[in-house]
Amino acid sequence: MHDIATLDKRGIPGCSVVSEEFRAGAVAQSKYLGFDPAIVWVAHPIQNRSPEQLAALADGVLEEIIGRISR
Repeated sequence: MHDIATLDKRGIPGCSVVSEEFRAGAVAQSKYLGFDPAIVWVAHPIQNRSPEQLAALADGVLEEIIGRISR
């Protein structure tokens, strides 16, 4: 959240992609920072996916990410 908050303060649009497992932590940290980031939530886990599965996951949220950074 710190990185995306820093980008936002510099006027650079961004979007965090966070797995559902970390929703509570991401929301809490955002509140602590006083920042309402653009976040796209994806299924957990991430680390044990094959490159093809990761590509499919990314493809599935690409339009949402583009929409959030172009608002």
